[in-house]
Amino acid sequence: MEQGTGTAKKPKANMPIGKMLSTAVVVVVLLVIGVNSYAQVEYGHVGLYKTFGKLNSNILTPGMHLRIPFIQTVIQVNTQVTKTETDTTASSKDLQPVSTHVSVNYSVNKESAYNLMNNIGGNYDSVIINPAVQEIVKEVTARYQAEDLIAKRDVVAGEISEHLTARLAKYDLIVNEINIVNFKFSEAFNQSIEAKQVAQQQALKASNDLKRIEIEAKQKIAQAQAEAESLKLKKQEVTPELVQLKQIEVQEKALEKWDGKLPQVTGGATPFIDIQSLTGQ
Repeated sequence: MEQGTGTAKKPKANMPIGKMLSTAVVVVVLLVIGVNSYAQVEYGHVGLYKTFGKLNSNILTPGMHLRIPFIQTVIQVNTQVTKTETDTTASSKDLQPVSTHVSVNYSVNKESAYNLMNNIGGNYDSVIINPAVQEIVKEVTARYQAEDLIAKRDVVAGEISEHLTARLAKYDLIVNEINIVNFKFSEAFNQSIEAKQVAQQQALKASNDLKRIEIEAKQKIAQAQAEAESLKLKKQEVTPELVQLKQIEVQEKALEKWDGKLPQVTGGATPFIDIQSLTGQ
């Protein structure tokens, strides 16, 4: 009996290294493409597509957005309130040098972000806002006396805000608030202001002293007049009957103290007592 012979199965060959590398590269490429197919717009911003250096006018809201990998990028534009500070040197109406530190809170109009970025670019604060602030502050400062700039700070700030709002509206920028942080004048002007304040305080003190003296004099006159009027009324009340009554009262008090004996020695005036008038006899 012949023993049958069969063919033995050959073991499977391992995947070639080259094919494995190719697969890994494809996976990595797909991952990179997948990752770069999305862009995120942060909260408080809007996004703009930029394709081969050209901006797209579509406004992207905060969140995830698709994009063409390696071809499109998303530029984010901050629409939150932002602060910028500017120092300006100018002259007042009376030719006093004034250094002004101004703080401006502004924001970008969301609907007009494309026009702003396409026409001006991302450095609009240094290109548009700061030069406009300096020009308007110089223009407004020249309309006021140096002392009025201090006394009417709110009015000056309001006028600056009005002009700056109109100027930046052309570039779709919104002025939220303006604050004049500080006015700085020359040392000579500061000394003159201080001397003037001292003089005003001294004049006010002298005026107050004069008023006090006048009031005290009027009070004394009024008091004297009141006393004179009181004395006059008292004199009008004195009648012969009142005088006689007073005499009787004095005689009664003297009689109460008399022991019935006449003094042995008299000296000086002895009051006369009318015994009959007192006893009725």
